[in-house]
Amino acid sequence: MSGHTDHLMSLPETLKRDWLSHPRADILAGIVVALALIPEAIGFSVIAGVDPRVGLYASVVIAMVIAFTGGRTGMISAATAAVAVVVVPLVRQYGVDYLFAATILMGILQLIAGLLRLDLLMQFVSRSVITGFVNALAILIFMAQLPQLTNVSWETYAMVTGGLAIIYLLPRLTTAVPSPLVAIIVLSIISISLGLPVNTVSDMGKLPEGMPYFVLPDVPLNWETLQIIFPYSLTMAAVGLLESLMTAQIVDDMTHTDSDKRRECGGQGLANMAAACFGGMGGCAMIGQSVINVTSGGRGRLSTFTAGLVLLILLSLLGPIVGQVPMPSLVAVMIMVSIGTFSWNSIPNLRVHPLTSSFVMLATVVVVVATHNLALGVVIGVLLSGVFFAYKVRNMSHVVRTREADHALYTVTGQIFFASVDRFQQALGPESTRPDPADHVVIDVTGAHFWDISAIDALDKVVERMRRNGRSVQVLGLNRASADLVDRYANTDKTGVEIGLAPHP
Repeated sequence: MSGHTDHLMSLPETLKRDWLSHPRADILAGIVVALALIPEAIGFSVIAGVDPRVGLYASVVIAMVIAFTGGRTGMISAATAAVAVVVVPLVRQYGVDYLFAATILMGILQLIAGLLRLDLLMQFVSRSVITGFVNALAILIFMAQLPQLTNVSWETYAMVTGGLAIIYLLPRLTTAVPSPLVAIIVLSIISISLGLPVNTVSDMGKLPEGMPYFVLPDVPLNWETLQIIFPYSLTMAAVGLLESLMTAQIVDDMTHTDSDKRRECGGQGLANMAAACFGGMGGCAMIGQSVINVTSGGRGRLSTFTAGLVLLILLSLLGPIVGQVPMPSLVAVMIMVSIGTFSWNSIPNLRVHPLTSSFVMLATVVVVVATHNLALGVVIGVLLSGVFFAYKVRNMSHVVRTREADHALYTVTGQIFFASVDRFQQALGPESTRPDPADHVVIDVTGAHFWDISAIDALDKVVERMRRNGRSVQVLGLNRASADLVDRYANTDKTGVEIGLAPHP
């Protein structure tokens, strides 16, 4: 829900809206998410080269803390692969305590990012990049299930098929209970009672015993330690915030509600600092689990908190039972997530959307899938969007020359900036080369706007060139912002050159 209206609501109203608007749906959705988090957290721990409990404890703490501190209700945050892949060299070379220290610093940097309003950078991410990000994640989620679908028994395929059937058909009969939860329970009962030869959660790794406890990382507090962990912390913070803010936007679209991105930045920081102090690795928002939560009916903070609390209970009290949950049931849920996450209308839209938009979307997908680096894919997409936009605006600037009785009039329209200055200078080429040269030149920029020092430098060169060839020059119609740039950055001697300022409304 939006953080912008909180000041208009009393505290009880805010608590009721965020926590108790759909308690039954939130609790049931949180249970589904908790079960789906277990194999993922174990897998991410393996990627990072740490004990499975480091990822599992991180998921518990991050989910429970972000439920209070986050800016997007109903979104799930936990240990993630995006952060895990960053810390592999750090863990291998320095050990797990340096990972915890780096995670604390990661949280501090995310808090600073929130204070500096870096969440506003999301305004520069185009819809094409977001669509590409979503589609790439859907593909990666499906690819992550392939190891559980290769070299396995026929019973595995049968259970996955049965799980998908329950997930998609049960809602036609009733929506009282989330169909993914029913699929997990039914398939677990069948697998355990019949002793089917399928992979289970315990096959992914040893589940931890006991509760997480508070402990500070055992590292020397000196400049050398900071030099070691800072590069990793900065990358983790950037990747975590990028994925969290992108996921928040996706959940906004799914629920047709707004979120407080600035609060989300700070909330992620606090959650990661807490996770490190309880023996966990860093994490961020998870689009897969967030989709599970939303499609299962989870909308409030209670769903996120329930996911963390239930995961803690499962690990602490029901470890042996949870270890027997068949992986095909969770694979079926994640395939549902993959199908539900993918933007299927983006395929026919390739034919109707502008070619540049489609190219940006496809480039984002290809880079993310090829590198498994979400941040790199988004950065490439944003850069391409910027280049294409600059090219489009560049072509919208025009210069028209008309010969008057005693002077030549150049009428400039459009946006003059670094990408369009070449066109601007060429269009105002040497007056002496014209078939009907004039001794006096008027440059009317009433319909133009000069955006940067590249544009001012181009105007400088045009005026200086004409003066050098013996022409008198008059520049008319500068709007207030353009005139301020000319006054501050123009290098041409303005003696003999009239800078006419257009009336400012």
